[in-house]
Amino acid sequence: MTELTYESKLSPLSLFALTFLVAGFGFILVGPIIGFFLSIPFFEGNINDQLAKMTDPTGYPEFRLPLYIMQGSATLIGLAVLPSLFWFSVERKGITSWFAGKKVYGLMLIATLVMTIAFMATNTIFIDWNAHLSFPEFMKGFGDWARETEDHAEELTKYMTQFSSLGEFVFAFLIIAILPAFGEELVFRGMLQPQLFRATKNIHVAIWTTAIIFSAFHLQFFGFVPRMLLGALFGYLYYWSGNLLMPMFAHFVNNGFSVLMLYLNQKGVVDIDMESTETAPWPAVIIFTLIAAAMLYYFKKFYDQKRKQLDGQ
Repeated sequence: MTELTYESKLSPLSLFALTFLVAGFGFILVGPIIGFFLSIPFFEGNINDQLAKMTDPTGYPEFRLPLYIMQGSATLIGLAVLPSLFWFSVERKGITSWFAGKKVYGLMLIATLVMTIAFMATNTIFIDWNAHLSFPEFMKGFGDWARETEDHAEELTKYMTQFSSLGEFVFAFLIIAILPAFGEELVFRGMLQPQLFRATKNIHVAIWTTAIIFSAFHLQFFGFVPRMLLGALFGYLYYWSGNLLMPMFAHFVNNGFSVLMLYLNQKGVVDIDMESTETAPWPAVIIFTLIAAAMLYYFKKFYDQKRKQLDGQ
């Protein structure tokens, strides 16, 4: 059964909208509340103290672990548990159905690993441009709000990636690299993208629209374009392979490589500054762009051939 012949009790746009609402409600409200109560044993002080620290956690190093727990709960509950329960109640489709019978090829994992890391160098062009974007005068109010939101998110990210121990790094790796790769790809590529494909009958519209919504969901508009491009990359990996594990792995590599380099930079092992918004040296950008393009071509060609072999049987 293909994405276009898939039958549902709901129209594709209705299923899209309801899934997005469930995920948003879970991520913004339900997940953090559950995480708050789960993190109480790790608080220092009473609950009122912790509620006060939540408004500006960056001044309290001891609050990092509770914040990890709340963030992890938001991702797990909001982007995995609640959407999966919703889909099972409406579509009778369990979470294993996205992965059952999907073969994983080692060569494609290697290609995806190389492609994703290489694309990170290419994306520094758009990171640099987007970070220094200026809005026109008539959008000054939105621009000021977006800049304030971006600065706050950047400050919070730096706070969450200041690792005082190996244990904090491992915990942060789980929260920042593993859980988002699973939850975000399950919702955006596994659930939402196919419904837009069913509605529009155009895979490119479905992939890019989902990528735009994926980027907007993060509410970081001075990083909107590079995150949108990543979302589109993940979307094509899913469409070409038919295996949700591939964009999940690419998402994991992107986030995990960043967190690992931050940790190694803090330890003085590497000089790479993953927090920089500057474009990588142009020779590196050109070389890595060619590598990313070659891996992307190889990835698509590999799965095209596998599809032809299956069709010929």
